[in-house]
Amino acid sequence: MKFTDGYWLTRPTLTPLYAVEVDDIRVDEVAGTMTVYAPTAVIRDRGDTLNRPMLTVVFSAPAPGVIKVHVEHHGGIVHRGPDFEVRGDEGFRPDVRVDDEAGVLRAGPLCARVARTGPWRVDFESDGQLLTSSLPRSVGHMTGTGSTRTGVPQTWVHQQLSIEPGERVYGLGERFGAFVKNGQTVDSWNADGGTSSEQSYKNVPFYLTSRGYGVFVDHPGNVSFEVGSEVNSRVQFSVAGESLDYYVIAGPEPKDVLRRYTALTGRPARVPAWSFGLWLTTSFTASYDEGTVAAFVDGMAERDIPLSVFHYDCFWMREYQWTDFEWDARAFHDPVGQIARMHERGVHVSVWINPYIAQRSALFREAAERGYLLRRADGSVWQWDMWQAGMGLVDFTNPDAADWYVGKLQGLLDQGVDTFKTDFGERIPVDGVVWHDGSDPERMHNYYAKLYNEVVFGALEQHKGTGNAVVFARSATAGSQQFPVHWGGDSDSTFLSMAESLRGGLSLAMSGFGYWSHDIGGFEGTPDAGLFKRWVAFGLLSSHSRLHGSSSVRVPWAFDDEAVEVTRLFANLKMRLMPYLARVAEEAHADGIPMMRPMPLEFPDDRSGFDADTQYMLGDAVLVAPVFSADGHVEYYLPEGAWTSLLDGGVTEGRRWIRETHGFDSLPLRVRPGTVLPWGAVDDRPDYEWADGVTLRCFALPDGFDQIVTVPGSAGPATTFRVRRVGVTVTATSGDARASWSLQVGACTASAAGAGEVAVTIEEEVG
Repeated sequence: MKFTDGYWLTRPTLTPLYAVEVDDIRVDEVAGTMTVYAPTAVIRDRGDTLNRPMLTVVFSAPAPGVIKVHVEHHGGIVHRGPDFEVRGDEGFRPDVRVDDEAGVLRAGPLCARVARTGPWRVDFESDGQLLTSSLPRSVGHMTGTGSTRTGVPQTWVHQQLSIEPGERVYGLGERFGAFVKNGQTVDSWNADGGTSSEQSYKNVPFYLTSRGYGVFVDHPGNVSFEVGSEVNSRVQFSVAGESLDYYVIAGPEPKDVLRRYTALTGRPARVPAWSFGLWLTTSFTASYDEGTVAAFVDGMAERDIPLSVFHYDCFWMREYQWTDFEWDARAFHDPVGQIARMHERGVHVSVWINPYIAQRSALFREAAERGYLLRRADGSVWQWDMWQAGMGLVDFTNPDAADWYVGKLQGLLDQGVDTFKTDFGERIPVDGVVWHDGSDPERMHNYYAKLYNEVVFGALEQHKGTGNAVVFARSATAGSQQFPVHWGGDSDSTFLSMAESLRGGLSLAMSGFGYWSHDIGGFEGTPDAGLFKRWVAFGLLSSHSRLHGSSSVRVPWAFDDEAVEVTRLFANLKMRLMPYLARVAEEAHADGIPMMRPMPLEFPDDRSGFDADTQYMLGDAVLVAPVFSADGHVEYYLPEGAWTSLLDGGVTEGRRWIRETHGFDSLPLRVRPGTVLPWGAVDDRPDYEWADGVTLRCFALPDGFDQIVTVPGSAGPATTFRVRRVGVTVTATSGDARASWSLQVGACTASAAGAGEVAVTIEEEVG
């Protein structure tokens, strides 16, 4: 929140205290901490210490390249959870040195330097380069004239960190406004607000800047960020209460920041190969039954559109009874048989759930009597009538309630269900509620999303094994990236909303989330055929791809014949890309680097791409620029080099903005120069043996190129190739005898069976 009236004045309802200077610095060598005592006025003599508040700032480090800062006013406040789970390097201790000039805590390349004399100043440096500073009037405690629910005066603690001219700030969760956050005010508070406002389903109190560092505010409740919007040259973040914890995370590259951040808060899990295929749903309120579902699946097969997952949205259950985990027998007479028939056709099954139990369901009384639902302060069950009448909320802080919920999921898994769409989890009540474990309701509001999805994801892992679990989740916060996949919520069926969705995905990628999806065609309303076809290309070039709507269906033939052709084209294309996408997905799991990468993440030294928020890199090698217009006009930025169109082979020189016009069967899809792109032999399913019959497609390889190309194994070890270029000859070598493969340079192709070497002579310098 904003505390000032302009730069000089404080708002009249607030009383500020700022860290003004350093009185003392004390070191605990065992704990590896440096504690700084900062009076809130200049101390000239001993008398000035009377009636003078002090702020205490403790520096520590859980791992190299990461420094934690704890700021507190009064330290005797009772702390109630929940807390983010933050992991450090066991046994790591920073180096701490204090002399007459400064106290310095060093964690690998990153250090915090606290000036002992003069006005308050803390510099965060990485390998000797200044990243950001805490300057005068940056560390503050505010007291308001109002009071909290308990009658205690309202207080806040804030920190401001400097940003340099031209520095861009990214992240803060899935935010649908401008990708660059400079000038914005962002409240980290989950809400079911669609994609067209400042609200977000996935708030993550973490930002990353173009100067190669990140900041994670370790507070699961409401964190208010003023990104150059209170003080133009600073990012301010504040929380209610008497203390504030945050981490400064070094790079030097943005990818290094994400590696360190996800090492702290958790890396995305592996997801099964089949999840990368096309998902089709019943839609939300559209009428459907067993026959409708069969017709949809048959229709996709008849049109040769590969389908991996069919999703039953909420009305697979009877109205007024969500979530009771029981099929509506009026529409689904034989769910077990239908699921089995889906599996026989190679289609996996997803069903919709949420964390609420409606009063008409028989489960409501069972859960209420056992204490499994969130309660009010007077002991009654918290309920509301939103979505379904009399809904109560499952209290996942109660281990017995979590086990009970998992038991209900187990029944569906035993029927053959493969995955769950974990909807809702955002509008979690705060006032007058009591959690089973005594958690602070304000801190639990965002954190509930993590608990909910962790429980469901854990049930899937227990049933199907590690690497075989996947959910389709809407709500999230820091740490939720461990339980993929997440989708972008309720968008409108417009080109503007399509662009909003992409901006949300890019911001989420900069917040540590490795996978992301969205509703192809938009959720609210019915897209026209042109919008649907443009969105299909975008959706099938996202990490995960789902056709879904609200009151109207999204089967391609509901639009026009060309929509069928376009859906088939891009579905086949994605399947061919699986040997490449599988490697990119492994990077998301192993390093926390997202599959869909904003331009400044992949090209951090190219300032021309810092603001490019209508395009992205799919992995490190493929640039995607969705078309956000009916007439096919598109403008996008190409970094330096000769970029080849994956669709038509045309080559365009980069380091400039490009304007093009594309038909519905096309979009800017360009391969980075110096790429060896593994091209799969199968185009009708994602879960095949990716190395069998793979073609290594070479794009603008420079003379002297020498690289190992890895194709992961879908069920076994990876296959590696060594690709080299000397003069006009490109050579590939494999020691794997299991599969045949090919090497392709432009129009020239050579094949090998199993282990061996092949060479191609370059006839012309094309992709």
